[in-house]
Amino acid sequence: MGATRTLVAVMAAFLAVSTRASKYTREANEGLADAKRREAGEFRVVRLNQVWEKAQRLQLSAVKLAELHSDLKIQEKDELSWKKLKAEGLGEDGEKEAKLRRNINVIMTKYGMNGKKDSHLTDTNYIKDGTESDTLDDPRLEKLWSKAKTSGKFSDEELDKLWREFKHHKEKIREYNILLETVSRTEDIHKKVINPSEENPVKEEVLHNKHRELKEKLRSINQGFERLRKVSHQGYDATSEFEEPRVIDLWDMAKSANFTEKELESFREELKHFEAKIEKHHHYQKQLEISHEKLKHIEGTGDKEHLNRNREKYAMLEEKTKELGYKVKKHLQDLSSRISQGLQHNEL
Repeated sequence: MGATRTLVAVMAAFLAVSTRASKYTREANEGLADAKRREAGEFRVVRLNQVWEKAQRLQLSAVKLAELHSDLKIQEKDELSWKKLKAEGLGEDGEKEAKLRRNINVIMTKYGMNGKKDSHLTDTNYIKDGTESDTLDDPRLEKLWSKAKTSGKFSDEELDKLWREFKHHKEKIREYNILLETVSRTEDIHKKVINPSEENPVKEEVLHNKHRELKEKLRSINQGFERLRKVSHQGYDATSEFEEPRVIDLWDMAKSANFTEKELESFREELKHFEAKIEKHHHYQKQLEISHEKLKHIEGTGDKEHLNRNREKYAMLEEKTKELGYKVKKHLQDLSSRISQGLQHNEL
């Protein structure tokens, strides 16, 4: 009996040691994997790592860095997808590669990494809706906003909501101008390549695709302005389904696309889920900014235990914000692509 108890005790001790060893081995492996990832770079594409490293040297806010990370993850997905197609001999027309180059140029310009000064990027976070100190950089928008503020048709909460729509519209115009400039540069290069004396259907298709992308963005801008004009004069419709500007844009575009009633209803439900995802992302963006400000304050106190706790919380919020940012951008990309196909079908 005593021998049995001794054997059980020895086996229990052996099991405990094995479990601890397994845990330490797992933690060591995970730590090694993290170290290898850091050594290899944040992304699997060299030029995206270069952009990320450059961004970290700039004075971007915590939220903008998280947003950039999400943009670069989307770019990484698209670039790896293109490389796979090319390896299979399916990506030879050059348009996909040209679009990837345009996208990276747009990202570089958007975050002030193209060597040009941009006053928009020296601001703090775009999620801070300062309605007095910020400007809309467009006389038409300024006039509409001034009229809405003094109309008495909006509560304070509705004015905040309307201001977000105005800011979103301003950003859409800015992104269109960045894309237009990028397309113009690449188009000049293509024109030099194309021989005017002979038709080149591949190059013509490339140019057509670029112009269609610009046309869709311009259509979205025009629809957005009409919506702002209507809301500014009449106030918000109590039966309005959506509040997030990107979702409102998608819904307006979807109603113009070639969808059946059933498809449109399905799209409406998906937009509700998308809006909830955006709201969750906004929540984490705000928490990240608060955590970042708190961390900067604590760093000056010298309380190491308090500092470590806040660093852990900040790291968790940063990771969650990046993850949600990627999911929102990926979902937006998928929804926009479906609408684009419906609009193209209308033009046929």
